[in-house]
Amino acid sequence: MCGRFVLTANPEVVQHTFDLKTMPPEMPARYNVAPMQPIAVITNEHSDELTFYKWGLIPSWSKDPTIASKLINARSETVAEKPSFRTAFRRRRCIIPADGFYEWQQQGKDKVPQFIHLEDREVFGIAGLWEVWNSPDGSEIRTCTILTTEANAFMQPIHNRMPVILHKADYPLWLSPKEEPVPLLQALMKPYTGDNLTAYPVSKAVNRANTDAPYLVEPVH
Repeated sequence: MCGRFVLTANPEVVQHTFDLKTMPPEMPARYNVAPMQPIAVITNEHSDELTFYKWGLIPSWSKDPTIASKLINARSETVAEKPSFRTAFRRRRCIIPADGFYEWQQQGKDKVPQFIHLEDREVFGIAGLWEVWNSPDGSEIRTCTILTTEANAFMQPIHNRMPVILHKADYPLWLSPKEEPVPLLQALMKPYTGDNLTAYPVSKAVNRANTDAPYLVEPVH
């Protein structure tokens, strides 16, 4: 699964990387983005702007919004069939900008948090889905989930899953407003093929969702 990530890149870099026309007035660096928090997304509804949705998908048909805590991730292998995700997969896709993510590596009886990022700390796009849920009081809640896939060779010693990291050339297809053929979309949801991932252990303070500070991405021994 992918349960924590980082977005510390300069907003101008994010804007340039994803060719955005519109950015939020404020976008503070985040060192420990956790589920149920607002996260930066680029949707196929408005592919040239960045906005914030709540992390944890609430399907439009759900009667209980607390389901969001169980739907922070969607498995790419089954997303086209699962009732919670299949409609969003066809119609409501998004990209979540990040410049790193955390995963917990089993070491004996201990789980050690690892910070994984591209070697140059370049910002990248994680594939996601989004939904609109209308609450009984009439308010609209926009939520999203992160797609995961099998770990690539680099990630396998750390964890058996990883987020779907899209290549920049694939952004236009993923953010297409149309219902693209499922095989085309499935071809994008593969383990990351680049050889520029790196990782190192970090403080267990990252386990606390309310902790968000630069020291969390510093290596520990």
